[in-house]
Amino acid sequence: MPTRNVVVLAGARTPFTEWAGGKTGGGAPGGALKDLSAIELGAIALRGALEKAGVPGEDVDHVVFGNALQTSPDAIYGARHVALKAGVPVEVPALTVSRICGSGLQAAVTAAQHIRLGEARVVACGGIENLSQAPFVVRGLRHGLKLRHLEFEDYFLAALSDPVCGLMMAQTAEHVARKYRVSRQEQDVYALRSHNTTAKAAQAGIFKEEIVPVQTKGGRIIAEDDHFVSDCTLEGLSKLQPYFSKDGFVTAGNASGLTDGACALILASEDEAAAKRVRPLGRILSWGVAGVPPEEMGMGPVPAVRKALDAAGVGIRDVDLFEVNEAFAAAYIAVEKALGIDRDKANVNGGAIGIGHPLGATGARQILTVLLELRRRKKRLGIATACIGGGQGMAVLLEALT
Repeated sequence: MPTRNVVVLAGARTPFTEWAGGKTGGGAPGGALKDLSAIELGAIALRGALEKAGVPGEDVDHVVFGNALQTSPDAIYGARHVALKAGVPVEVPALTVSRICGSGLQAAVTAAQHIRLGEARVVACGGIENLSQAPFVVRGLRHGLKLRHLEFEDYFLAALSDPVCGLMMAQTAEHVARKYRVSRQEQDVYALRSHNTTAKAAQAGIFKEEIVPVQTKGGRIIAEDDHFVSDCTLEGLSKLQPYFSKDGFVTAGNASGLTDGACALILASEDEAAAKRVRPLGRILSWGVAGVPPEEMGMGPVPAVRKALDAAGVGIRDVDLFEVNEAFAAAYIAVEKALGIDRDKANVNGGAIGIGHPLGATGARQILTVLLELRRRKKRLGIATACIGGGQGMAVLLEALT
């Protein structure tokens, strides 16, 4: 069976807003999107992406969405309900995938595989997340309490702990910082860059090309990201206390923002794009997925990027722009050093530290962001990559079609 070139026709995302458990960059309570489930956010993003692509729902052959933490009562239906709520015909199948923080990337790769194998011409894909709706759970209640205390488990906090290595995700970043000699000051300097570049991009209106406004159930219109700190300073970051240990490195300032949001992409075969006379944003060239020790999950992008580059016969210096997920500043810096990435080419409009990290949606956002920026700069190659809890990394190599 002949393979087909896969292109990204268009994409759209909701604003990424602070989860209900935190505060916005301006200090206000978070939770702007707390009453809209991940599925509802996904439907909004998908409708926006279809509109931007000029593709009716009837032309979609398959729908694939990633989701890390299933938090709403209907979350089990995932991509299927995203599709139906977005107006995709009932006959079109849908698939929900999870590779934790790589879920949005995985959705795009799975969609590309459908197209390359000739199983579909147009696939809608992306990622969804609403961390605000993460419940508290009671384990074992179905079997009766008998004689013991009732304990509530924070579903979100529990998910951030990897029982195989016995570490919280932030503690894996501490491990990486120590092993690869990334100082607290280096992390804070990088975090400042992320907040500043995010603020600069937002003020310049760059994200308006990505974002579709969301109307909350209370009638409020949300059209902007709200996690980044526009007046962030190195002094302010340096005063933040490490969360997990007195001599640690990871703080609320140099870790990714916990946010709610969704992002959708419309993928198609290159022939289908030509037939529809749609000018694609870019082409998916290759991808790579790799495993690393769970306690070093932040290093996952290193082998994943190398696999993606090798698959396309491309060198690291050939890449014009990088979107390296900023789960933690320590992890980004260690990956940057290991791969020899020029920082001036990486996360040029901010990353998860400034924009926020709605787990399942981030990878799709990275693909959209890097393709749009490549077009603005009239550059050719970009990488979107993320570390993944449990000890994995994933990377997608993209070519802009200017």
